[in-house]
Amino acid sequence: MAPETSAVPTWLILVLVGAPTLLILLIMSGILGVIGSGSLIRFPQILVANTPTGGDMGAHVLLPQVLRDVLLPSGRIFGWSSTWYAGFPALYFYFPIPALITVLLDVFLPYGVAFKLVTIVGLVGLPVATYGFVRLLGFSRPVAGLGALTGSMFVLMESFSIFGANMKSTLAGEFSFSWSFALSLLYLGVIARDTRLGRRFTPLAGVLLALTALTHIVTTMIVVAVSVSLLFRRNGPRTVISSWALGFAISAFWALPLGIRVLTGMTTDMGWAPVKNIVGDTTPGSPFPGEFIPILVLGVIGLVWTMLRRDDVVVLAWLTLLPLVGYFVLPKIGITMLYNARLLPYWYFGMYVFAGIALGLAAVEIGRRFPLRRSVTIGLSLGAGFIVLVASILSIHDVPGWVKWNFEGYEGKADYAEYRTLMETVDTLPPGRIMWEANSEMNKYGTPMALMLFPYWSEGHPSMEGLFFESSLTTPFHFLNASEVSERPSNPVRGLDYRGFNMERGIAHLAVYNVAYYVSFTDAGADAARVAGLVEVGTAPPWHIFAMPPSDLVDIATIEPAVWAGGGDFLDPALEWYDDVENLDHWLVEDGPQEWERVETVEERLLSVDAYDGSGVVSDVVAEDHRISFTTTAVGVPHLVKVSYFPNWTAEGADGPYRAAPSLMVVVPTSEDVVLEFKNTNAENTGMALTLTAAVGLGVYAYQRRKHRVALDDA
Repeated sequence: MAPETSAVPTWLILVLVGAPTLLILLIMSGILGVIGSGSLIRFPQILVANTPTGGDMGAHVLLPQVLRDVLLPSGRIFGWSSTWYAGFPALYFYFPIPALITVLLDVFLPYGVAFKLVTIVGLVGLPVATYGFVRLLGFSRPVAGLGALTGSMFVLMESFSIFGANMKSTLAGEFSFSWSFALSLLYLGVIARDTRLGRRFTPLAGVLLALTALTHIVTTMIVVAVSVSLLFRRNGPRTVISSWALGFAISAFWALPLGIRVLTGMTTDMGWAPVKNIVGDTTPGSPFPGEFIPILVLGVIGLVWTMLRRDDVVVLAWLTLLPLVGYFVLPKIGITMLYNARLLPYWYFGMYVFAGIALGLAAVEIGRRFPLRRSVTIGLSLGAGFIVLVASILSIHDVPGWVKWNFEGYEGKADYAEYRTLMETVDTLPPGRIMWEANSEMNKYGTPMALMLFPYWSEGHPSMEGLFFESSLTTPFHFLNASEVSERPSNPVRGLDYRGFNMERGIAHLAVYNVAYYVSFTDAGADAARVAGLVEVGTAPPWHIFAMPPSDLVDIATIEPAVWAGGGDFLDPALEWYDDVENLDHWLVEDGPQEWERVETVEERLLSVDAYDGSGVVSDVVAEDHRISFTTTAVGVPHLVKVSYFPNWTAEGADGPYRAAPSLMVVVPTSEDVVLEFKNTNAENTGMALTLTAAVGLGVYAYQRRKHRVALDDA
């Protein structure tokens, strides 16, 4: 530590780090409104026991409930849930730590309060994480304090709302990203310090990397790429690679199944349209929005100054510039699974931190030129911090309103009575899957995704639409269905052949997924349902609830399935099969018994078919989250199980299951009683073994370190 700053009082650091922490807490708790709005101070909505809403957050509230009520009681952290998409792998492709903490807090707090507290943790912890990051890079306390204050003001940027890490993105549902963002800084700081000091191995870096991965994968990919820059230091390879290995091993119970399932095509590529803007406050954003330009100028000064001083800012420079390069490169090479704009938060944040470092260095350099260097340094640091804080506060416009909208919950909306009546009406109906008409006007209830919470409010009534679009193979087929039964669908999956509002096609497709109810929102939706002959079984204006024509969860084949042998991803032939609504009884499967016909075009399945007599009967169907059972008289005949396919499903009393178009499962019973169970595979078992090995290794390491310290003390 530099001698001229060694006497800087601790209270100064507490002020520089505590001020932004308090500001973020006041805003995100709902206490602080907009200056000049007439309601600067409000009751903290975060403490109100309600159901949070707003954007994706209004649907995220279901996941901890699934973890609490379904997964944990079955001894799982991730597994299967029937709530969305005709079943989907819950927490396989999303991040477990925030949900686990929500469930833990729910033991002591109302569920809604626990959930809201979890959503703000990443933002509130960012100033401390930033201070630790800058200190670990070797900067003095006042420089790190101003770096933390200025860097954390990045969360107030209002020019983007879905990229991650700022307040708007967090309120839109990216709160897990905020957690991981803060943790990723601590990982990079520790690994930078360890390589600078020549330390070969410290477990803290690996633990932090594991926590980063268990809260978001995008941040993890970025910081691992950034840490490559440290491989060129002495002992760098050993230190960095050991942190990667330990981080992966700790998180392997979740990360290994994730990686294997992604690589084997068990997710949906949404084909996100990359952002290509460069300058200005365009929608959805750009690398150089207007509000960022003043910080950018000061940040460039900090970057150049630290380089000239030869400070240890390699990691910070890479963290800042590599995402900016990636933003432009990803669209050029055609990568759509990773939304290029998700890289920009690190670019913005890095320049904010460099700006704070510039202010801190200036305060120290000016202070050392005066006899009372300590007092001058303190005064300049406080003055610079005050200016940054005031300027940031004056820039706040939208965020307090977003906080109020989200945290006053569904219950606080003017039209909540309509929403509650719908949920109560559905709750009186027999169990069954629900398809509802998509419409952005439902935002008046808190979010256009409000009806995703049918299973949250009413047990036994899963919603066909859910969050975590990439998590389910059913996603593209669901949105094709939604386009057919909605006057104004969202059509979020790019590249699909949406046929438009067509209730007859929609009814045929919904039968494939054993949908029991259709809920219309518009007059056009209700009228189309009536014309198609659907029977209205409930009304909760503006909604009308219709019973779909009877269908079964398990169908017996009337025609022998055809096995796809045309190569490529099974999604493309499945989409072509699904488009042919007249021949949905000619099943197409990805694999099957040798005697089934192989086809190289979807049309071939119609040319040569072997028919079954159709005399079989399926009975005693019981569908649970991790188990499906039924009895059949058609032993040896293929059966279609209308639950989304996933490799963890196993069959007892049947061959299969085989992945079938559109996204379901086919089994061939070998006995009258058939049971399908969702079980761990080698991926889960190997991942758990790696995690347990890492835990034991850390325990042995800690014991040996303690034993060594005791021996030194005794000596």
